[in-house]
Amino acid sequence: MAGPLPLGDPAPTDGHLPSDLSVDPAVPFSAYLHVPFCRVRCGYCDFNTYTSSELRGAKQEDYATTLIGEIDLARRVLADAGALRAMDTVFFGGGTPTLLPPGDLARMLDAATDAFGLVDGAEVTVEANPDTVTPQVARTLADAGVTRLSIGMQSAVPHVLAALDRTHHPDNVTTAVAAAKEAGLAVSVDLIYGAPGETLGDWEASLDAALALDSDHISAYALIIEDGTKIARQIRRGEVPAPDDDLQADMYELADARLAAAGFDWYEVSNWSRSEQQRSRHNLAYWRGNDWWGFGPGAHSHVAGLRWWNVKHPAAYAQRLAAAESPAAGTERPDEASRTLERVLLLSRIREGIAIADLPAERRTRVAGLIADGLVDPGAAVRGRVQLTLRGRLLADAVVRELTD
Repeated sequence: MAGPLPLGDPAPTDGHLPSDLSVDPAVPFSAYLHVPFCRVRCGYCDFNTYTSSELRGAKQEDYATTLIGEIDLARRVLADAGALRAMDTVFFGGGTPTLLPPGDLARMLDAATDAFGLVDGAEVTVEANPDTVTPQVARTLADAGVTRLSIGMQSAVPHVLAALDRTHHPDNVTTAVAAAKEAGLAVSVDLIYGAPGETLGDWEASLDAALALDSDHISAYALIIEDGTKIARQIRRGEVPAPDDDLQADMYELADARLAAAGFDWYEVSNWSRSEQQRSRHNLAYWRGNDWWGFGPGAHSHVAGLRWWNVKHPAAYAQRLAAAESPAAGTERPDEASRTLERVLLLSRIREGIAIADLPAERRTRVAGLIADGLVDPGAAVRGRVQLTLRGRLLADAVVRELTD
């Protein structure tokens, strides 16, 4: 289970948005549907997920109906606020969404589509464990309106998967990708690098295996050790080594080179696609600060600068909705300084970067120093934007600190 929820102001029990909230109808709207179930808990994961022994009063088979209750609430709330818009993207995340029957995912998508509508060409993504994707599952999802499958490959090397507590068989990644493609779905595969015991050669083997799948999109994330996870405890006890920053940097550079040679272009620090059309539009919606409603226990939402988050446990979530109450646990409206920091943090990570004019006025002069240090592209700066070089991507946090501190 994830750590504690943020501190914030109490959320209204009816879920209604503040009367002074000004919603721009031109800002795209997305939906995130959280499915918090996993067969086992991966050692590195601190997401809000639950195995069967942790549900305590919540039933997996009732989940779709429960979440549809929040969809109905959201439609009323957004309609009352004049903020009802068709969805540009939908993302089923988790957890393992494909632990639910595909018909349950279809019911949730139908309910959201009925409530809000979908723009033409909307992107609808489902995250999937490779062991749960069969041709029938993929066809059912495609028939329901899903357009994209994001498959949790993580590694092609058995001992690396074991270090991460991933239980899927590496061969099933190939089977899952083939099933998705046969159903007409776009495919993304997710990788993690820097696991205990993983060598540069292991990482190269995983990159080669991912490229051999001929997917449309690849995400590669450095392993981050989160407090409270199994792997954090193992490191603290000296059972496994902590990630090596220099090795992870070498792994990132190798990934960028191999992916570029295979025709992939980076568009966010940890994401590459074969074309602009194959980028994850849903994740770009987060990085660009668009509006979204997060459905499900622990899910976070953002509309016109207002943020809120739901109660964490599936049982508490279901109880709130059964009582005709909002499942929101807290809410906040960040001040201008916080919004500026977040805007720089998120926009600087994507290929387009951030306009220099959007930086705090007293920080714009620092761009020249970042160019001199090889962190920011000089040609882009001439055109008025901060765009990271490869070295800048490796030191993205340092760039953000320089532009905001």
